[in-house]
Amino acid sequence: MFIKRNYGFWMTFNWSKTPFIYGFFYAAAITAVYYFLKFDIALPWQPISIIGIAVAFYLGFKNNSSYDRTWEARKIWGSIVNNSRAFAAAAKAFVQGSEAPALQKELVYRHIAWLTALRYQLRLSREWEHTEDRVKGLYIPTICEEYFDRIDDELMNFIPEAEFQYYKSKTNAATQLLAKQSVRLQELRDAGYFDDFRHMHLQGLITSFYEDQGKSERIKNFPFPRQYASVALWLSMVFAVLLPFGMLDTFSKMGGWWLWITVPMSALTTWVFFLMEKIGDYSENPFEGTYNDVPISSIARGIEIDLREMIDDTDIPAAIKAENGFLM
Repeated sequence: MFIKRNYGFWMTFNWSKTPFIYGFFYAAAITAVYYFLKFDIALPWQPISIIGIAVAFYLGFKNNSSYDRTWEARKIWGSIVNNSRAFAAAAKAFVQGSEAPALQKELVYRHIAWLTALRYQLRLSREWEHTEDRVKGLYIPTICEEYFDRIDDELMNFIPEAEFQYYKSKTNAATQLLAKQSVRLQELRDAGYFDDFRHMHLQGLITSFYEDQGKSERIKNFPFPRQYASVALWLSMVFAVLLPFGMLDTFSKMGGWWLWITVPMSALTTWVFFLMEKIGDYSENPFEGTYNDVPISSIARGIEIDLREMIDDTDIPAAIKAENGFLM
């Protein structure tokens, strides 16, 4: 997530310059054929402009739909923040007795382990995501958290090794962590650490975590329908191919050197349309780990800090800071 007021123009252009470059040289070739070879290849601008309007409407639909996926993902993780704080506060208030501090820490730590497992699972690459563009740099930041390289060390900080080994054999560690948390709450209820009413409240929060996890997985595992995504790309290409011919019709009537304005104007218009298409394309997958995603790493760290401070824990990590304006 970019947290500065605006993307810089050159930052935006560097990210999306390829269509401009191709459009420039393509329009230059078309204009050169018209000018030097005297081939009248200009096409009336009116029908081409109608195609452009249709493409613009379609891109607007795609971008709105893509934004809805990103905003829904952010609302889901906002719910996780709220319910996580409620769970830790309830665990601290409800669990009583001489062993209360250790039990409270166990419940909070297992919840943080669930957050960690869920975060890594959501960052696993999918076939339809932008795995080929994961290039580090000032203008193209990315954070594909490698699941098998780092999750082991992080989870071991919060749960016992025996419990950790159990989760390693499962396909969905986050789901199993919540299941274990539910079983543990029942064990504490049976041991008399809290009553039925409080147990039901804690179990209700576990249910809400399952709901939020399921909603996140729905967005992660169900791509933006590819027919809509693909048609937006192909229609933009059709319009870009026809564009210089319509520009010739407009600028050739002005005479003289105005004819060559066809080249930069075609390139600029092509860039604008493909920029809109690319913005929608990179908003479809809010958990893939690129620069416009929901910053689940930062959110999860914020939850961890809040929860560990509630139980007066030590060695609490600092909040994740933005790098070059990007918060992941």
